[in-house]
Amino acid sequence: MNTQSEVLDASQVPWHDERSAAALAGWGYRLAIVGLGFSALVTQVTLMRELVGALAGNELVFGIVLGTWLLLMGIGAALGRATARLRWRLEAFLAAQALLAVLPWVSVWMFRWLRNVVFLRGAAIGVTETALCCLALLAPYCLLMGAVLTLATVVLASRRPQQAIGGVYYLDSIGGVAGGLLFSLVLVGRLDHFRILMVPALGNLVLAAWLARVSGRRVAAWVAGVSAAAVLIAGWRWDFDALSARFLYPGQTIVHRAGSPYGNLVVTGSPREYTFLENGVPLFSTQNLQQVEEEVHYAMAQRPGARQVLLVGGAISGTALELTKYPAVIDCTELDPMVLELGERFVPASLDHPRIVVHNTDGRLWVRRAEQRYDVVLINLPDPSTWQLNRFYTAEFFAEVKRCLAPGGVLSISVGRYENRLNPELAALVAVTDRTLRTQFARVLILPADRVRFLASDGPLSDDVASSLEAAGIATRFLNRRYLRATLADDRLADLRRAVRDDAPVNRDFNPILTFLLLRYWASQLDVKFLLFELVLGAIVLVCLVRFRPLSLAVFTTGWAASALEVVLLMGFQVLFGSVYHRVGLVVTMFMLGLAVGSWAMNRALARRGPRDLARIQWAIGLFAAGLPLVLHGLGRTPSGPLAMAASQVAIYGLALSLAVLVGMEFPLAGRIDGRAVAATTSRLYAADYLGAALGALVVSAVLIPLWGTATVCLLTAALNLASGAIVSVWYRATR
Repeated sequence: MNTQSEVLDASQVPWHDERSAAALAGWGYRLAIVGLGFSALVTQVTLMRELVGALAGNELVFGIVLGTWLLLMGIGAALGRATARLRWRLEAFLAAQALLAVLPWVSVWMFRWLRNVVFLRGAAIGVTETALCCLALLAPYCLLMGAVLTLATVVLASRRPQQAIGGVYYLDSIGGVAGGLLFSLVLVGRLDHFRILMVPALGNLVLAAWLARVSGRRVAAWVAGVSAAAVLIAGWRWDFDALSARFLYPGQTIVHRAGSPYGNLVVTGSPREYTFLENGVPLFSTQNLQQVEEEVHYAMAQRPGARQVLLVGGAISGTALELTKYPAVIDCTELDPMVLELGERFVPASLDHPRIVVHNTDGRLWVRRAEQRYDVVLINLPDPSTWQLNRFYTAEFFAEVKRCLAPGGVLSISVGRYENRLNPELAALVAVTDRTLRTQFARVLILPADRVRFLASDGPLSDDVASSLEAAGIATRFLNRRYLRATLADDRLADLRRAVRDDAPVNRDFNPILTFLLLRYWASQLDVKFLLFELVLGAIVLVCLVRFRPLSLAVFTTGWAASALEVVLLMGFQVLFGSVYHRVGLVVTMFMLGLAVGSWAMNRALARRGPRDLARIQWAIGLFAAGLPLVLHGLGRTPSGPLAMAASQVAIYGLALSLAVLVGMEFPLAGRIDGRAVAATTSRLYAADYLGAALGALVVSAVLIPLWGTATVCLLTAALNLASGAIVSVWYRATR
């Protein structure tokens, strides 16, 4: 359907010298494209961690960051269409590589500097402000990278027009695979963000120097080489992370900073009181005795004679030590080993008791494998504002807890904050949490403490906490009779009971309604019209579906499926294997590998493929999406033994690889079928792909999964791809 004369728009602009043309058509140029893919993946993940951490990220922030990244890349690819008219393409490519090396450093430095200048220090940032912040920070890098992808395709088309679009897509994916492996297995947890970004910066500058040298640009080669040396020396000579961290914590003494696979840990304060923060969010302060007493004694007052207690999270805050006032043996679980390491360093007394036993593992995995029976289980974690945390507030987890509770044992969790009134958003949180607990327990007691406390049991529960503590001889500083009389007043208790509804939805692993309600609660606290935000996203999706032509629609829906189903797989990985959460980066790497394999395979068979094959790929993606929920639920029922869990993880990696192979096959095929000028085709298809992926990431992660669950999202994605495949098939028959 396309001819060589239709795609050779790159050769219509003559080269200014043959040596440049030869250099940009050789293997060195292809290696430079691989380097760009490597740089983009490492930079994307690093900047995403930086933004999500500094903006106190939940899935909504994650969706905004990823969606903004993909959207800007698409816009950049569309703008890159103008590169087809450039005569000095080598110089443009070299300049872009140099800028892409330094822009991430500048972006992180500027963001940390402006974070507390533009926004109030310590204030939560709203949805609109988050989106604008991401646009401003990511625009320089993403727009340039998107344009360079189009430029790279135009250059490659001057020698291999039929395979240019798929070739760049394949080489870029290969670089992404290398970047994902290096980041997941080597860089994360060992280097700070500035030193991580030094790796792709050095790669870009070295490749630019080499490409300039082989093309006869000696001055450019020297400039790039000297710049690479300067980056290396500066990165190891000065601690840019420490210097810029002062912008994020003005007026505070930073006593320690450390990176872990789960985030950036910062300890501020003095020996009298330390504050531990992870990704910018305060975990706890070491002298917050009131919070510690509330965490412990509301639950323990129900069973003061408990002999075995499980504490999930927050052990070094003083909670474990407070539990030693009772005769119980305390098992404590903490996922991040760095938190324990810093706790032993700064607050060693918090775990210094013979009845405290610490387990460095995921709390849910411990509950699932527990052989002993606990009298009390305390979940001392933040609100379920992320999927990782939501795993501890679902009906499935409560069922697992019940299996490891002794007869009449008590589960204690907290959701939301009660500030003397029950607004609609908090009422919804209370209703869902209560309803979810009642799927497993006969009795649920809701207490209006600082955080709304839920106690669940099949045995008796009482709100007369003061009498129980006095009878057991437990001494407390804050939770005395006077404090408890005011906190647990009849009108406050009745206010929370009014929120209970038998028809409230149930929070589940793959339908995290609590996460969505917390996003709404967060939005209401910031006076943000969250419903308007949802409507705008929905309108954008509908406009794209209506206005796109068949080929662009196919690429758009495939981009949507790639992001949406990758998000579902990541969520499934978190739900099933939370204890190995830091390995989720390997899922992304397997996805990039699949893109490379699929695009490579299709590129080799382009001459034999056409629109009917494109429709079949769309249908295959649709069937994959429809069957994914069944596979994930099946994996959730596998035994918890090491071999079974390892096999389930391999299955997740295999699913990511299989999906990506299908996605990777479609892009080069769509480019061949389009049959227009390379620059126009590339910019159009990249724009549709990135826009679909951007909306898939944003709408699915922030709205659809929490509201409807993964099964509905997969079925919606299946319907979109099956329908777009049918449209391509009809269009092909009509144009034959």
